[in-house]
Amino acid sequence: MRDRVVVAGVGMVPFATPSRSDSYDVLAEGAVKAALADAGIVLASVQQAYAGYVYGDSTSGQNALYRVGMTGAPVLNVNNNCSTGSSALFLARQVVASGAADCVLAFGFEQMQRGALRTQWDDRPSAFGRFDEVITKVQGEAEGVPFAPRYFGGAGAAYCEKYGMDPTVFARISVKSRRHAAHNPYAVFTDPLTVDEVLASPRIFGPLTRLQCCPPTCGAAAAVIVSEDFARANGLRADVTIAAQAMTTDTPSSFDGDLMHLVGYDMTRSAARQVYEAAGVDPRDIHVVELHDCFTVNELLSYEALGLTLEGTAEKFIADGDNTYGGRVVTNPSGGLLSKGHPLGATGLAQCAELVWQLRGEADKRQVEGVNLALQHNIGLGGAAVVTLYEKTG
Repeated sequence: MRDRVVVAGVGMVPFATPSRSDSYDVLAEGAVKAALADAGIVLASVQQAYAGYVYGDSTSGQNALYRVGMTGAPVLNVNNNCSTGSSALFLARQVVASGAADCVLAFGFEQMQRGALRTQWDDRPSAFGRFDEVITKVQGEAEGVPFAPRYFGGAGAAYCEKYGMDPTVFARISVKSRRHAAHNPYAVFTDPLTVDEVLASPRIFGPLTRLQCCPPTCGAAAAVIVSEDFARANGLRADVTIAAQAMTTDTPSSFDGDLMHLVGYDMTRSAARQVYEAAGVDPRDIHVVELHDCFTVNELLSYEALGLTLEGTAEKFIADGDNTYGGRVVTNPSGGLLSKGHPLGATGLAQCAELVWQLRGEADKRQVEGVNLALQHNIGLGGAAVVTLYEKTG
């Protein structure tokens, strides 16, 4: 097994609302071409491709990639809910690290519909059946509330009760998110917000208001993953590597009745600890993170699950400005899912692109100074959590 693999190229297209978006194949074509150009290779050099998407027919990955070219290389389609993009990245890194291939493409895309996420199949057991049993047992019935804000809103209420936090603290995360997104040309929402505006937006569930929930968006992103030998032999840049990566799924604790566990806290904590141990890195060494802020609640929970601050201290972490520029760690310099958008299959690879740009010093006004390590966190309920540590080596 190779200890490190190289992220030779990344690319993405600007995210958009469903009413303003191109079709998924056009989005994917743009992202893949951008990643190949960034790496300085052609599609014929790619030995395998992993295509991530949630909403679409089987082999949509092939259909999208064929717009770039038809080389006969295998294309595998990946669906792991909101962690789909990083799951494709996980597979690409594994195959390169194993020595089975030297140049692999991971790309993700999503053409989403307007409105809240909903399950697609009502004639078979739901992947969220266990989740719904737990949430109903804890909260009772909640007619008309979409499942995702019900889960995460419940988790936010549980956190506030456990640690005595004023739920208005969550709104400060949306404000920070917009402030970061203002400098991201790929983000959907870039206008500034105030705490009062966030709190005045329509209430969705528990502490969550509409401006604390990520919007349905469309988009695509891609990464070219290669071995160090391939990079050297082909004159590719090899200054950003994946130092460690871990993927976890649910354990019984996800369904123990603690709603913070239900939304992936323990999956995240386990994956992060595996990464820190494998890389020999302390979370205090990390100063830029792209984490899964599908809701403000989950950003706050992730601060603690990732070890960026101690359990029960996220309120102080936010109040002290330790989650933004000038603080201890810049979280979601891209604007995150809340402002950049969350096209499910693309999100993990868009996070990858942002962190590669940060490590290269190519993030323009979003640049975090002096970073040599960058952490990515992407979760999908059902469930899967992927944590990836990138390192600047050149």
